[in-house]
Amino acid sequence: MKKFSILFIILSLFACSETPKDLIVKTNIKGLKKGTVYLKRVIDTVMVTVDSIVVNGNSEFELYADLDEPDLLFLDLDKNSKEEDRISFFADKGIIEINTSLKNFVTDAKIKGSEHQKVLEDYQELMSRLNNRNLDLIKESFEAGKSGDTAAINSVEKKQVSLIRNRYLQTVNFALNHSDSEVAAYLALSEIYDANNHLLDTIHKSLTPKIKDSKYGKELRKFLEARKKNEAEQKKP
Repeated sequence: MKKFSILFIILSLFACSETPKDLIVKTNIKGLKKGTVYLKRVIDTVMVTVDSIVVNGNSEFELYADLDEPDLLFLDLDKNSKEEDRISFFADKGIIEINTSLKNFVTDAKIKGSEHQKVLEDYQELMSRLNNRNLDLIKESFEAGKSGDTAAINSVEKKQVSLIRNRYLQTVNFALNHSDSEVAAYLALSEIYDANNHLLDTIHKSLTPKIKDSKYGKELRKFLEARKKNEAEQKKP
């Protein structure tokens, strides 16, 4: 009887030591037979690997991470060394599913399970229309340059400036409409960090108390404070 009691205690201690992770990333990379996949995040400006797995024949697997609050994470393949080869996604506690392919690792990625990711994808869809318009303008500028049409070149340049202004304003508007999401503060820091202080201040002031106290909310506040301080010092005689 004592042996059973000791065995029960050992099993109980072992079970307790396996603390459930905040985030489970269920991943399927079609076509991947062998390789190492990494789950990464930025901690104090440094890209850190929080989990990894060696794939050997099974393209379906899980990665895990501790997550105190919603954050941007990255899925990396060992063969990829460039930033554009990473799948970035906004994660929250719970389960996230990522389905993609080895051939088109980033562009084929379908991500489910995170409301924050859905907000980020809505923004990316909005920006894709402006990006397509910018490609059209680049083509127009190239053709105007070939023909030496100065009037057409000037016209395209004005349209490009207007498009950039529109991109900034749409980003600000999107952030204001999602002030209860960490994505709003993240976009201010990643997409329009070089906007004037008034626009960034407007976004920061609109954030809910919870978001202001989040990772990206705090980073936005520190960024604004540092920039205002730097500008004030530059104005000194």
